[in-house]
Amino acid sequence: METQQTLEWGEAQNIVLSQDLVDTAKQQLLFLAEVDRNRCLYDGPVLLRANYRYKYCWLPLLAKHAESPVTEDPLVVPFDCEWIWHCHRLNPVRYRTDCMELYGRILDDWNVLSSIQGTSQEETKKIWETMYPSEPYELDLNNDSLQDFDENFMGAPESTTKYNLSSAVKRQTTFFYQVSRPHWSDDTFLEGAVARYKGFLHLIKRNRERSISRFCVPTYDIDLIWHSHQLHPASYCEDLMAIMGQVLEHDDTDSDRTKGQKLDVGFSETTKQWEETFGSRYWKAGAMHMGRPPSPLNVDKYKIDAMHNSSAPSNKNQNLMQIPQKMLVEVMLEIVDVRGLPSTNKGKLVVSFKKKQEDTFFNIKKQVSISSQSEGKQVAVFQCESSGELVFELIFRPSFNFRLVRPAKILGKTSINLEDLQNVASKLPVEDWLDLTSAVNWSKPISIRIGFSLTPPVPAPYELHMVSTPPFIGSYFSFLLPRKFQQIKNWTNIVDEAGNVIISIQTRNLTTEKTKINNINKEVIGRTASGETHVLAELKGTMWSMLNSDWMLQIKKTSDEDKHVFELTGARKVIIFPGRKLEFETRYYGNEEGNCFMTAVEFSPKDPNGKAVALMDLAYGFLEVKEEWLLLPAILSAFVLSNFPDFSNQE
Repeated sequence: METQQTLEWGEAQNIVLSQDLVDTAKQQLLFLAEVDRNRCLYDGPVLLRANYRYKYCWLPLLAKHAESPVTEDPLVVPFDCEWIWHCHRLNPVRYRTDCMELYGRILDDWNVLSSIQGTSQEETKKIWETMYPSEPYELDLNNDSLQDFDENFMGAPESTTKYNLSSAVKRQTTFFYQVSRPHWSDDTFLEGAVARYKGFLHLIKRNRERSISRFCVPTYDIDLIWHSHQLHPASYCEDLMAIMGQVLEHDDTDSDRTKGQKLDVGFSETTKQWEETFGSRYWKAGAMHMGRPPSPLNVDKYKIDAMHNSSAPSNKNQNLMQIPQKMLVEVMLEIVDVRGLPSTNKGKLVVSFKKKQEDTFFNIKKQVSISSQSEGKQVAVFQCESSGELVFELIFRPSFNFRLVRPAKILGKTSINLEDLQNVASKLPVEDWLDLTSAVNWSKPISIRIGFSLTPPVPAPYELHMVSTPPFIGSYFSFLLPRKFQQIKNWTNIVDEAGNVIISIQTRNLTTEKTKINNINKEVIGRTASGETHVLAELKGTMWSMLNSDWMLQIKKTSDEDKHVFELTGARKVIIFPGRKLEFETRYYGNEEGNCFMTAVEFSPKDPNGKAVALMDLAYGFLEVKEEWLLLPAILSAFVLSNFPDFSNQE
């Protein structure tokens, strides 16, 4: 069986694709990120205007260029038109039909460049303005006049596609969220995705050869490469005709993942066929559905004033603390099978696993059952540091007997070194038999078959705790908590996950000349590991000045008088919101008593819709900081907000 599966995989990898889909995927990710920065293209009048320009301007220009090049230089597609063109091509059968009916040929991307490639647009702009003198080449997406656009009043210069492009766009608006984490642009990860895409095409080919009707559902790494292939429409059609004799449809109309529905059933059947055909797991770490995207922030009034500030963040105060950077991987594993078991009474087999070394992000022991037809799969998904070993124990648990209580028995142990697997496992899932070592001499060795996959390593967030005696008893949220505020006068230690003190901080009231002259009556001081003391923050009127005025923390009112946000301004623009926002909204955090979470969100030209850079749990003194430049400002902000409700309640 394994020989046949190896042959099937080899045949799949012999599929010829005429484009460099790794490069196309990387370009696609950059383009989708740019579209996501301009979310007005997802809906509303701007989308309608882009549709109009695509259908009545870009497609005719592209057709003219395909028939006889209108310029020696490549055409550069306008950004808004490129987005509609992108979504149109993701229905390859309809796109081909539209092109053939309207222009007699497939309008391909040959000699056309993306709007984000930084190439001069002057020649294309001249041609556009000659053909469409009343329509600008570049659409100003921030122009309020676009809100008044109505395609019905523009008329129809010529016949065009009747495909509902607005619906096609809306179906693609959540795709970027699923493929936006850092590992998606890793070459090795994408190379593995291309190999898995070939395997996916091979399954569909086999189904057609056997007249099997099956809705094959891709994982997101496969889907990204499938999209990338479709963005070369002529090559896609030629390749698919050569592979399976017809152009493969790409059905994105169904998004219901509820158990028993079309997507769920299709994915289960695809998983089963993949594993039977190739003898490896279909799931892939970092490539599975991440759930719904987080809710967007309504922040226009807070982000506009500092968007021009693009200076690099200062690291001159980072030497006050020494926190080593760790690397993080996402791991998926499944215990597929076991062999060589001694004869035993009836019972249950489970496998426990843990990190052999201390791990900041994975410090518990987990258990998974062995996959079976009757009980189904149990796939473990977790994050851990990228180094060290995973140790596995095969455990036999006897069936329950009222008369006889027998303890569980460890049948054997084995381990996997994460560093040894990374070059292979980040490309494709690994599956192998591992022999167990045991104190008991069985007649033959026991082995377990483990399916294993992990993402390429990425920088891990910094996880810190604020530890003081007595504990925090006053905070910005004190009006929600049955606690009486009391100024904390002793030192608060900032410790990492290993319990190392990285800095200690304390507040003190001032009654000196400094208070009279500069209106400063409170300070936050810090004591480093070497024993040096530094002034880290000063309360100046209604604003906290931090790190020699590198950062300023001040309160801002929202339209809701019961809520505040805090503006942290320095080399970067950060707004601190009550609650868990953006990616922190979609992650589970144990005890949320008192709703004392706050999220720090950075706004910049690169992330105009906000990037979650830190989470603060003011009730329990926990911080998760994703960026090194924010470490000290985030610590000071959390400390101030935890201990100064008078500052938090300022008008």
